Amino acid sequence: MPTSTNKGDQKGHVIVIKLGTSSICDEKTHEPLICNLSMIVETVVKLRRQGHSVVIVSSGGIGMGLRRMDLPKRPKKLSAVQAIAAIGQGRLISLWDNLFSQLRQPIAQVLLTRNDIMERNQYLNAANTLHELMHMGVVPIVNENDTLSVQEIRFGDNDTLSAITANMINADFLFLMTDVECLYTANPRVDPNAKPVTLVHDISAVTADVSSPGSGVGTGGMRTKLIAAELGTSAGVDVIICKSTKPSVVFDIINDIGNADKPSHKQNPGLLYTRFVANKGSRMRDRHFWLKHGLKPFGRLIIDKGAYAAISRTNRAGLLPVGVIGVEGHFSDHQSVSLVYEGVEIGCALVNYSSTEIELIRGKNSSEIGSILGYYETEYVAHRDNLVINKPFQP
Repeated sequence: MPTSTNKGDQKGHVIVIKLGTSSICDEKTHEPLICNLSMIVETVVKLRRQGHSVVIVSSGGIGMGLRRMDLPKRPKKLSAVQAIAAIGQGRLISLWDNLFSQLRQPIAQVLLTRNDIMERNQYLNAANTLHELMHMGVVPIVNENDTLSVQEIRFGDNDTLSAITANMINADFLFLMTDVECLYTANPRVDPNAKPVTLVHDISAVTADVSSPGSGVGTGGMRTKLIAAELGTSAGVDVIICKSTKPSVVFDIINDIGNADKPSHKQNPGLLYTRFVANKGSRMRDRHFWLKHGLKPFGRLIIDKGAYAAISRTNRAGLLPVGVIGVEGHFSDHQSVSLVYEGVEIGCALVNYSSTEIELIRGKNSSEIGSILGYYETEYVAHRDNLVINKPFQP
């Protein structure tokens, strides 16, 4: 079985830089923004020369495809979008390769769908491949495989993909580069009283404008960046929102964060960015992050109060059939399901039995499983190592 490689032998930081479509090509003409891309390439190469490892999560395949086919906007038909992605993805990676080649920096293309990481071994294989590429001095360029992905297996946007990638490689920083310097309390384009949000410790308490959608070609927006920030910080990653047209600001931000704990530190007033502080103290275990964010739930299990308490406690137990009072959806064994208590989703689990089997054994003692099903795999509907609880039990 593959094992995830840690970054103990890395000399500098491990950095993920996410670039949206609006940072790569013009929203109206879909022409590549060569000047901006060149500055990004120079920044990444300088980071590499300083001893950092860098992964780029790059949108833009569909935008490049639209330009190649002289189409004014993204088509609505799924097969047409996938065809445009197939046309544009090769041109996008070719453009990246041409620019990086000017500075003798090798790159590698990594295309993912959620399906590719739903199996734990595949997730670890993807992580190990990224680690090996960085060890070889290569800059991996990650994108969602829009040519193959459908709604059921999509990450949905590259902000989410970048946060999952950051967790896979145990990154220190995730830079979400966009067309604004930072989060604002309101839309700064229309509200002169909008104030920048520069430091966030608790994402649930932040008040910020999320009304702006992504570009006409892209799928993101400020709301998806907040979701990515929540995913990233839960994995122990500092998440930064900054302006993509000034990529060299990355150096100043890393230096600023490095000095933030010093008593004499004063943030440069001319340095504007939003930092979501990593949750180092309770960093989610890699396996739990994968269970919660790498998998798509195929159904729901309704559990009772006793089961909720048992699977939530510090020395928690696994989920027994006696604690299951309802089954929703159709799923197989070893697939992910949501756990629900009194109408509220409280976690997720990988189950040991299918929906049909759990329907037969729910509410029963584990000793009855063999006589009901005619065979016996395990006493647990879900083992405790395959449970993630995101809403602790309140007596």
